[in-house]
Amino acid sequence: MPLAAAVEGSHFGADMVVVGLLFVLAWGLGRLGKLIGLPAIPVYMLVGLLASPYTGWFPLDLDGDYIGLIAVMGLVLLLFNLGLEFDQDEFFGNAGKLLVSGGTYILVNMAVGLGFGFLVGWGTPEALIIAGITATSSSAIVTKLLIELGRLTNRETPMILGITVVEDVFIAIYLAIVGVVLSGETELWPVVGRLALSFTFIVVMFALARFGGRIVSRLMRTKDDELFTILFFGLAVLFGGIGELLGVTDAIGAFLIGLVLGATRFRNRIETIAVPLRDVFGAFFFLNFGLALDASAFGGVLVPVLGAVLMTVVLNIIAGQVVARLNGLGAQEGINTTVILQNRGEFALILATLSLSAGLDERIQPFAGLYVLILSIGGPMLAAQSERIGELLLPSRRRRRRRRRASLLGAGEPARRTPRGDAMSAEDIALVEAAMAGDLDDRDGRERDGHANG
Repeated sequence: MPLAAAVEGSHFGADMVVVGLLFVLAWGLGRLGKLIGLPAIPVYMLVGLLASPYTGWFPLDLDGDYIGLIAVMGLVLLLFNLGLEFDQDEFFGNAGKLLVSGGTYILVNMAVGLGFGFLVGWGTPEALIIAGITATSSSAIVTKLLIELGRLTNRETPMILGITVVEDVFIAIYLAIVGVVLSGETELWPVVGRLALSFTFIVVMFALARFGGRIVSRLMRTKDDELFTILFFGLAVLFGGIGELLGVTDAIGAFLIGLVLGATRFRNRIETIAVPLRDVFGAFFFLNFGLALDASAFGGVLVPVLGAVLMTVVLNIIAGQVVARLNGLGAQEGINTTVILQNRGEFALILATLSLSAGLDERIQPFAGLYVLILSIGGPMLAAQSERIGELLLPSRRRRRRRRRASLLGAGEPARRTPRGDAMSAEDIALVEAAMAGDLDDRDGRERDGHANG
């Protein structure tokens, strides 16, 4: 009876049933999404959008603070894992080339995105948010696509991963600036003081990650998995809170402590436990963002969103070719880079969440939601067809493919005659050409792998 009374008094039963059903629905739609190559982020957002109180289809009460708190935990764990997976050796060992490639990509997108933000006319802070939303790609989607499309050995992949590393650093700095701007402080010296404090925090944490790995490893030493999990989860939440108090946002506080723990010898052990936690709580973050969206508000932001999508695609075409040339790569590698990096996701939604809490224009949230939905759905579909896109757009590539096919068919000429010397039927020739096309695809793949390994 006491237990029943406690359960009845908690009033969480109905919400738990609804949230559980939403996660099951997310699983079902996620399975369908896998069939067409969709990442999880837009699926979770779509589920949240369907369950939004504006549709009235699910009796979910969004007034409870516990829902927002769980979503914040998802945000913290997303950025914690991003910091955990940050490749410091790659960044510091090849910083010059990475900064040129990643800096060029970010600069092109950021500058035009800021101009676009002012063109929309929603206000200066809103323009800063829109520039951030359109400037950087989704590390989660980019990494997932490279794995699922089997392109980890492609020549352009190290460059793409390097750009995402630079983007991660940019995000840390940019969120610190945005946090100060959204604080509402107008006096010069208080703003300078807050920025100095934010950057000091970032520099100290980066230095600790770079040079203090052994010291932190000693503090993390324990054989008990339960206590180990409690420790790193507590540190992620603790530094998320510290980041919020210092004005660099909870997301960057979590990212920086992830960076530090990723420099310890326990990195792999933490990842093994943290990734499932990230997936569950991160799903709740995206789902909760979708819950806050009102589909009827999409009409009011449709023109700006379509303009932003077009701008993103065009800029990524230009930036993809530029950074490919800077790294001594060809046009096809530039196309592969373009379609991978145009995906937008978690960072855009984080900025939209921050803008909402800061009381900025309410149109930012549906803008970010629709923008991310379009690019995170269309981006992976284009990425899967980038090789065919290259053949359509690059005549020289088409000619090389035709010459290879002709040489292969020519080499097989004796086999095209029957014992009586008669020519093969049109159907037989078509079958051979189809087989040769498949062989060419295999050879192209092997050549790309050979170039990457070389």
